[in-house]
Amino acid sequence: MKVLVTGSAGFVAGYLIEELLNKGHSVVGIDNLSKYGVIDKSYSGSKNYTFVEGNVKDTGKMKELASDCDQIIAIAAMIGGISYFHALAYDLLAENERIIASTFDAAIDAFKNHNLKRIIVVSSSMVFENTSLYPTPEGEQLKCPPPFSTYGFQKLATEYFAKGAWEQYKLPYTIVRPFNCVGIGERRAKGEHEILSGNVKLAMSHVVPDLIQKILKGQDPLHILGNGNQIRHYTYGGDLAEGILLCMESGKAVNEDFNISTSVSTTVLELAGIIWKKINGDKPFRYVSDNPYPYDVQKRVPSVEKAKRLLGFEAKTGLDEMLDELIPWIDRQIKAGNI
Repeated sequence: MKVLVTGSAGFVAGYLIEELLNKGHSVVGIDNLSKYGVIDKSYSGSKNYTFVEGNVKDTGKMKELASDCDQIIAIAAMIGGISYFHALAYDLLAENERIIASTFDAAIDAFKNHNLKRIIVVSSSMVFENTSLYPTPEGEQLKCPPPFSTYGFQKLATEYFAKGAWEQYKLPYTIVRPFNCVGIGERRAKGEHEILSGNVKLAMSHVVPDLIQKILKGQDPLHILGNGNQIRHYTYGGDLAEGILLCMESGKAVNEDFNISTSVSTTVLELAGIIWKKINGDKPFRYVSDNPYPYDVQKRVPSVEKAKRLLGFEAKTGLDEMLDELIPWIDRQIKAGNI
């Protein structure tokens, strides 16, 4: 199968493309390199991978690339953690709308005139920003109040793009909602807003790399956002890639939506304590609470039963294993000046 992946130079796409290539698929990736710049990937020299430096908003280029592809996986978006939700509230909405509209224009054209079979839309757990139902099942996004953040609202809009393209053009789709993806490959973006957390700059406000880099840099007491009671489900990038691949390959995923996540809940304070012990050993753990951001959702607990029932998907990588991979990688990135 030939697959077009948008946002191919990004963090999530790195895991996904490697998984696609390992399973024998051919991949075309497009990215404008605006976030991280040029990064050499392990699969960059693969004969089954073609990288195109370009802007997903270039609909003509997107139509050209999609014309001989079987599926599109739409990942490209401005994303940078909760600090972005405030500093770039308008740009997140406007830019991501342009990106997804161009992607769907190309997908509809390739479906009508060529051989495209389906589009996979990578949405976000933020569509459930205002839910009060836990674990949160698929379909709750249609019942709970819409997200307050422009980022969450726009991610919900991507799901309506899929709905609209199916209703008008019968373009098949699958919606994937990752929950707190964790893994190597994420670094401080070019042009990142510099926000201090104590004496250390936030690492894109994504909690796992942020806590790791602050502890590695010796911050004591550790600064955390809020009281640390926020509940998250930290999902390994490799598991997320497997879930997306299953969605892409399975007929049972057509016109369905899936929460792709671990089933394990962890508070931010528990996470901080685990990372602290891994880096600092028996040194007493001390922390202080910084004022949280308004869109720092207190609870994200997905239902994962649908993915298990229809796809046979279960996230298998535990938090300890993720951190044992990520901590030394971030240590190297700090020394190289990337974080």
